[in-house]
Amino acid sequence: MRFFLNFLYSRRRIIAVILTVGAVFALFLLLYEIPLVAVLYAVLISAAVTAFAAVGDFLRYRRKCRILDELQSEILLTMEHLPEADNDVENGYRQLIEILFLEKNSLVVAADRRFDSTRDYFTMWAHQIKTPITAMSLALQESDFPEKDEFAEYLQRIEQYVEMALCYVHLDGDENDLVIKQYPLDEIVKQALRKFSKQFIRRKLTLVYEPLEVYVLTDKKLLLFVIEQLISNALKYTKSGSVTIELECPNEPILLIRDTGMGISAEDLPRVFERGFTGQNGRTDTRATGIGLYLCRRICDKLGHDISAVSDEHGTTLRIDMSSAEVDFRE
Repeated sequence: MRFFLNFLYSRRRIIAVILTVGAVFALFLLLYEIPLVAVLYAVLISAAVTAFAAVGDFLRYRRKCRILDELQSEILLTMEHLPEADNDVENGYRQLIEILFLEKNSLVVAADRRFDSTRDYFTMWAHQIKTPITAMSLALQESDFPEKDEFAEYLQRIEQYVEMALCYVHLDGDENDLVIKQYPLDEIVKQALRKFSKQFIRRKLTLVYEPLEVYVLTDKKLLLFVIEQLISNALKYTKSGSVTIELECPNEPILLIRDTGMGISAEDLPRVFERGFTGQNGRTDTRATGIGLYLCRRICDKLGHDISAVSDEHGTTLRIDMSSAEVDFRE
């Protein structure tokens, strides 16, 4: 009914003209004392012809509206199914759409080229910078001076930032190099912990950890990146106490990483996974970039995992639910 009313509204001027002309025609017939039956007969014939034309116009109107509704899902890809123009005005609109469509395509191509160039540069830079990082790491291992462990931690942080940059540009790419299969969660977490073992010792933090005897359907490389980021954050904001890594429930692939750090304020908590958001902790610790947790959320979305955070004055708990993974291959 609403569709029909919209059609009547779009033809309101024509309807007003027809009614006016019909009324004037009938009035003159009556003034010249034409029999009422003849007047009604003429009105009925005119109404029948008008109704026949209106039905045809309505069918064309409905067909065009349906085509336009269907085009909403494909107009960014093709203009092949645009309805034919019935007049110069519609033809003008069609030409405008064609111009915008071609301009959109040229902008997309240019943007893709710029993105590919930027991604290639960052990829090359990341792989090249790893060479001096590795060399410095080997030099530190062979050295012996009081600040050795502190320097090693700074170097590890640089390497982590390189991995973040590489992950950032590849997440928006079209390539899909996921290797999805069942992995033992304990193996992935232990690999991440080995990377930060010296930081636990240097900071004198307790690690509470028991074997995680579950398998998860995931991509090992990306999940390892997420867990490393969460452990790194726990170490960064925990001055004393412990970091606990455990399952929420036995035999369920829901991982909890809990620390006894400064916590996240209640007003900041809903935004911790936003890109670039650092909140109150970021104002306290200028090292915060607001990118780590954002990348974690992006990766978890890609892998079909759910990541969330709860926090209070006693610390923060990050939760990764991997129990119902539905991998998104469209990115």
